[in-house]
Amino acid sequence: MRKTRKRISEVGRSQRVRIIHTLKKTQGLSVTQLSEQLGLSYMGVKQHCEELERQGLVDTWRRPKPVGRPELIYRLTSKAQSYFPASSNGATIEVLNAARRLYGPAAPEKLLYSLFAAKAAQYSKRVHGEDIRARAEALAKARDEDGYLSELVNDPRLVIVEYHSPIFDLLETFPLVRRLEKEMIEKVLGLPVHREEKTASGLYECRFVIAI
Repeated sequence: MRKTRKRISEVGRSQRVRIIHTLKKTQGLSVTQLSEQLGLSYMGVKQHCEELERQGLVDTWRRPKPVGRPELIYRLTSKAQSYFPASSNGATIEVLNAARRLYGPAAPEKLLYSLFAAKAAQYSKRVHGEDIRARAEALAKARDEDGYLSELVNDPRLVIVEYHSPIFDLLETFPLVRRLEKEMIEKVLGLPVHREEKTASGLYECRFVIAI
């Protein structure tokens, strides 16, 4: 009986993790939408969402509908970020700050340029394709493997959308990183891109719109 309860508990945690990962790529979903996407029962999803809300991992808001009552939407809170990979940037930030103290305000910028040039070279080795779509798909896959929760979408232009940033603390400490990240993507793809970023509660979304 104890083993059975343990297995049930493990299944419940697994399904809640699936809900968290699904919500990460949205601005919020209803129980009906979650149950359709995950292939789970309505009541099962509702119970999991209520448990996640009790744990402070999701909150709710009411989304207006053209007809009828607003529908209840679940979305992630900032507490849910612990479920997604983050690079250990603390040491990097300390080194950059130390470089600024020792060698002047331009030192962190020079180090970051070198860092992203090396990263562009690494991605270039992993990204191949005969056309821009193939290269963009390969880059999105490589970024996804690196923890950025990336995918390529048509919106209507080609856009690499990322729902997580493992280097978010580095972005916040050194805003220059946003431009360097954009220039790195451009170098790998060989085309200009426009970088758009938005954050809210547990939502992070960065879009690299490819100019073609």
